[in-house]
Amino acid sequence: MTNNTLERAPLILEDFTPYRLNKAAESISRRFSGQYRERYGLTRPEWRTLATLGQFGARTATAIGMHSSMHKTKVSRAVFSLEKRRWLRRCRDEADRRTEHLELTPAGLKAYDHLAKLAHDFETELFVRLGERGARDLKAGLAALEAYYRRQSTPSSPDDD
Repeated sequence: MTNNTLERAPLILEDFTPYRLNKAAESISRRFSGQYRERYGLTRPEWRTLATLGQFGARTATAIGMHSSMHKTKVSRAVFSLEKRRWLRRCRDEADRRTEHLELTPAGLKAYDHLAKLAHDFETELFVRLGERGARDLKAGLAALEAYYRRQSTPSSPDDD
């Protein structure tokens, strides 16, 4: 009787691509979050909520959560915090009174503009470090992975539930 794990090479976690992608993403995200936390005292969910509303305009909390890959409780806390800062306001949907559309106030738009510039500058610095070819290859590789996994997560039929 043979042990299959002894017949295979061990998994070297530090060389495993999904692990490396996660570590790189977390390191980059932590570095950037330090900038918006230091300047504005924002949490990651608050930043993502602000960025989503700045990009798209008025959205529901559900739409923000879907776009930014956040659980509804994180979105809810971020909305509450941004509302306390007077960066966000709620507008009840007249057609469906249960629905609230969230939008940035003028102060929220001003903060978003500053943070968008900060984000662009951060990304530019990242790409400078990678070089032109490295930046191009990274963008292409990420696009390919995102497209592949987006196709994989799409149910093939309505009966797959």
